Amino acid sequence: MSLTPIDSQFMARALRLAEQGLYSTSPNPRVGCVLVKEGRVVGEDWHRAAGQPHAEVLALQQAGDAARDATCYLSLEPCSHTGRTGPCSEALIQAGVSRLVYAMEDPNPEVAGTGLEQLEKAGIQVDGPLMQSDARALNPGFIRRMATGRPLVRVKMAISLDGRTAMPDGNSYWVTGPKAREDVQRLRARSCAVLSGWRSVEMDKAQMTVRPDEFGLDLGSRQPLRVLLDAQCRLPQDARFFRAESPVLVANLQRDDEQGHIRHVRLPEKQGHIDLHAVLDLLGQMEINELLVESGPELSGAFMRAGLVDELVIYMAPKLMGSNSAPLFGLPLQKMAEALPLHFTEVRQIGGDLRITALLEKE
Repeated sequence: MSLTPIDSQFMARALRLAEQGLYSTSPNPRVGCVLVKEGRVVGEDWHRAAGQPHAEVLALQQAGDAARDATCYLSLEPCSHTGRTGPCSEALIQAGVSRLVYAMEDPNPEVAGTGLEQLEKAGIQVDGPLMQSDARALNPGFIRRMATGRPLVRVKMAISLDGRTAMPDGNSYWVTGPKAREDVQRLRARSCAVLSGWRSVEMDKAQMTVRPDEFGLDLGSRQPLRVLLDAQCRLPQDARFFRAESPVLVANLQRDDEQGHIRHVRLPEKQGHIDLHAVLDLLGQMEINELLVESGPELSGAFMRAGLVDELVIYMAPKLMGSNSAPLFGLPLQKMAEALPLHFTEVRQIGGDLRITALLEKE
């Protein structure tokens, strides 16, 4: 059976449902499911959080007996293994659905097509992929971690029109306006972890937390892991950053210990600094899908020089801060041939500022 415009309509509905888990499903992917019988939706839902029922199970519960002979529209291939929950492929088979339309295969090597195979062997018609690029856009970090063992790295910076991030005295309050800062809260909220360096945290007296109640965000009980790069453990223990009770990982070159919500991890050294590759390897092992880097130009530039940045999110304010102010990145390039190529994926006005999203072109 070929895919039809009606299939696209219901898949779009499944993708919109999946998006409702944008802030809460980590480390799991965001997934939506719609069950349709005789042109009518009989059950639909989305995955909310790790350890809770998957989208398929919730939709099947809603549909009850009406799931038999229904078509299932699913934004991600059903899992075929037992993890925190049972395999959804078996649940669909037992419910008696007659057809599955999927948006994309599961990049998890433990699934990777086996869920689809199980349904086909059970006599269920399987069609897809459908709207695959939209489905992939929902879970870029999960896809990256499954492929490389590391999270997707997204660098966020706030700059003036002349590309400056802080005045000569280090003051960066406030480069951008309140709407842009509110948007940053959403960017943090969707991330599994937020990373900064100790100098930036000390200078800005930053906590790097998400304030969900203030901005109407539903994170459940989850806060992003706050990752601090502090090679010599210089940030004072009474710093504002440590007072917030959400989990903190301090990557350093000196100690391994854990006290309350603060964990120190000693990592390898590279040219006098913490090895950023080791940082990403550790975060991948901790099931971090999307890492948001919010730091000064030197650390952001170090990620860039190491070739570890996947996406840039730049908030640009309509003001000039002058040539003595801090640049966007610490990138001491000398020749045009050394310039790093980007391509814009979105430019949007946020309040009085612009949000520019760009991807690095990698070989």
